[in-house]
Amino acid sequence: MRRLKRDPMERAFQRGYQHGVQGKSRDTCPFSNPEVRQNWMNGWREGRTDNWDGLRGISGVHRLNEMHAVG
Repeated sequence: MRRLKRDPMERAFQRGYQHGVQGKSRDTCPFSNPEVRQNWMNGWREGRTDNWDGLRGISGVHRLNEMHAVG
């Protein structure tokens, strides 16, 4: 079965979210392209907010899946 490549902007957001919900620093952003970096930072901010709201671990993953389904 052929796999479709995911949108790099969506992937950057998801990776940023995962770092944010884990409480990692925003300085760990691996991207240098300004557009992709901005999506990563947006995801990181959402993840940090969820982390502060107590959504850690599996709860954060469920939240990410919900955002993905809506967006």
